[in-house]
Amino acid sequence: MTAQAAQDIKAIMTELGEQAKAASHILSVAPTEQKNAVLLNAAALLRSNGAKIKAANAKDMAAGEQKGLSAALLDRLMLDDARIESMAKGMEDIAKLDDPVGVVMSEWDRPNGLEIQRVRVPLGVIGIIYESRPNVTADAGALSLKSGNVAILRGGSESFHSSHAIMDCLSEALEQAGLPKTCIQMIPTTDRAAVGEMLTMSDTIDVIVPRGGKGLIERITRDSKIPLFKHLDGICHIYVDEACDGEKARKIIVNGKMRRTGVCGATETILVNRKVVGSQLRDIINDLIDAGCEVRGDGETQAVDGRVVAATPEDWSTEYLDAIVSIKVVADVTEAVQHINTYGSHHTDCIITEDMGTAETFLNQVDSAICVLNASTQFADGGEFGMGAEIGISTGKMHARGPVGVEQLTSFKYKVRGNGQCRP
Repeated sequence: MTAQAAQDIKAIMTELGEQAKAASHILSVAPTEQKNAVLLNAAALLRSNGAKIKAANAKDMAAGEQKGLSAALLDRLMLDDARIESMAKGMEDIAKLDDPVGVVMSEWDRPNGLEIQRVRVPLGVIGIIYESRPNVTADAGALSLKSGNVAILRGGSESFHSSHAIMDCLSEALEQAGLPKTCIQMIPTTDRAAVGEMLTMSDTIDVIVPRGGKGLIERITRDSKIPLFKHLDGICHIYVDEACDGEKARKIIVNGKMRRTGVCGATETILVNRKVVGSQLRDIINDLIDAGCEVRGDGETQAVDGRVVAATPEDWSTEYLDAIVSIKVVADVTEAVQHINTYGSHHTDCIITEDMGTAETFLNQVDSAICVLNASTQFADGGEFGMGAEIGISTGKMHARGPVGVEQLTSFKYKVRGNGQCRP
């Protein structure tokens, strides 16, 4: 990059940051009704501009196919009428949520007469960096807005046209409701140097949310001078216990793996209790292969079905994001928990069992953001949790964990009311 180009990137990012900081002072005190008006206007604009959004997406899809993007990445990139409607419905669902800003979390009086409240407040300015999912533009913008936060969005080059078509709807909705367009901004260049500059802007950006592949998140974790909400992988497990309902297990496994293979909540490894190998494992393998899934397994799994490919040690720590799954036979719930805590990514892990004692052992001991009993791992989603949508899933343990919705995008401050008290 030339010195002039670097200077231009810095100027663009500095202006975005300054505009965002100024807008945050306005948005942080905007009434709920005004924020909801933006969301409802945006939902209507997404629907009425569906043809324009799909035309922009067609450009991105054609470019993606030419670049040789995988089927999983192309699926993440694709927008059709159903997905546009889902974005619009997500906006409306977020509008229905309670506004977290100003909520009194707790309050108490001190013996000296001081009245103290802990009150929810916005984080401020959120930078969201994502790759090939254009729907993140709508979800991230809406959640940030509802929680009183200004958003600076940096979508991937693969979704450039799609994201900008969605961004146009958000900008128009902000204007219609009388809020600055700078409450939600999108970085206007695909130059990666803009991300590098963004990660240094601690004076104007309060938190970074990366959504993308392991390489992107590792780079952001290494280079960011700003706190992060992040997860590196979605290595999600299903453990089939000896007390499982076989029919229930088969249904959940196929859904957890194959509903959408490219999402971070897709099941990547299945652990099967040795006591049900004879009664359950052959059917599980058949179901997966019939659904078009490649099965890799340990020696005991291969012995059940010759079509199973030998698993390598790397398979236990791989997020496939594809129609591939690994299967391992374990002795009991203790070994399953040990495997998950060793090889998992602390994202989403499931147990299938009718034994509630074993279930509680699993739910208590698995060190993951989301622990599931008798349901698909693909419920790892803010919308499915009743949050309207999510800005991402955090596998860290500071501030927010699991789906990051409007409440998780707030911090708090203390309001202390006195009547002349002075400290002795």
